[in-house]
Amino acid sequence: MIRHAATRLLNRSASAAVAGGSRRFSTDLASAPSADEAFVSAWTRTVPNIDPPKTPLSFMQPRPPTPSSIPSKLKINFVLPYASEFSNKEVDMVIVPATTGQMGILPGHVATIAELKPGVVSVHEGNDVKKYFVSSGFVFVHSNSIADIMAIEAVPVEQIDPSAVQKGLSEFTQKLNSASTDLQKAEAQIGVDVFSALNSALTG
Repeated sequence: MIRHAATRLLNRSASAAVAGGSRRFSTDLASAPSADEAFVSAWTRTVPNIDPPKTPLSFMQPRPPTPSSIPSKLKINFVLPYASEFSNKEVDMVIVPATTGQMGILPGHVATIAELKPGVVSVHEGNDVKKYFVSSGFVFVHSNSIADIMAIEAVPVEQIDPSAVQKGLSEFTQKLNSASTDLQKAEAQIGVDVFSALNSALTG
């Protein structure tokens, strides 16, 4: 019952927010508090004896507003499940391996969400270029020239062992050729894709 009530309230709050003006991102500074206040108000009227649950906005830091002019630098956050490579680092450009192809991100880039495939993330800062191999993840590009790169695994390209890559590629290619079930084929294909991307990172 409570779950259905919460769902109705969230839908009602979302509809009111959309009807009240142009759609905003959930991390916009102005929209986050009003969305939560509308939900809490509606919850209190509907279920006055139970404290309202936390919404996702309660755990998100609001983004600063979009500047009136395009800044000269792009700020990036590059995070892994166990570490943070960069936090609010100012760079000139980032190139990420999106599933739709290589995507270059510059200051003023349009707001975008893209899935990452195995490949190289290149961080450009002047003449300095740092390259990281990522296994998968997502990139969130915000309209205020901030990009969040979230990878499952990442390693500097210079730390990759070429002999281990060749060995892994050979092993998974053999597994793919000898696979007899759909599961075995899928697991082997993932291995081939990852090690092929690793090999391309080293040779490219």
